[in-house]
Amino acid sequence: MARPFSEEETEESTALRCQYEQHGVENYYAQFGVEYRNPHEPIIAEVLREAVSRWSPDISSVLDLACGSGEISLALRELGAEHIDGIDPFTGEAYLARTGKHAEAFRFEDVAAGALSERRYSLVACSFAMHLLEESWLPSLLFQLGEISDSLLILTPHKRPELKAEWGWILQDEFMIERVRARLYRLKK
Repeated sequence: MARPFSEEETEESTALRCQYEQHGVENYYAQFGVEYRNPHEPIIAEVLREAVSRWSPDISSVLDLACGSGEISLALRELGAEHIDGIDPFTGEAYLARTGKHAEAFRFEDVAAGALSERRYSLVACSFAMHLLEESWLPSLLFQLGEISDSLLILTPHKRPELKAEWGWILQDEFMIERVRARLYRLKK
């Protein structure tokens, strides 16, 4: 089971990790997704501001992958993102309450199977979620993400996931603020 933070955890992240361990990740979100809030939202917003300032990614059409209650969507909206689609199989009600938009209920596995293959985004952003996916699903997921976007931004509270070059993505740059890593990947051409 993945841990949200490995050292000096906050009380909220420790509580969330305990909930993951008690219920399992999927069951936790199935039971509590309506009321879910990422306890690290302020740092997520700060990291996104720095990422947009540093890398100037095209945020005109963004997929908020595993959107939670909208932490990425809200921060990117403040930074000028024009079109954001959120997907999350468990937190749709929380996302709607905070963003005013519906999130589609796709799982990582649905995306890996091609559920979004007819779409195109300037950026796919995933915060505090991709490290929870079984590594065996990563190659298929990343292939499908490469079919819909050339840019991938991952925010993670530790080193996972570590993307392998053979999965089609090249790390362009990364930085860390308060133990939150931002990684910008470009599709290998």
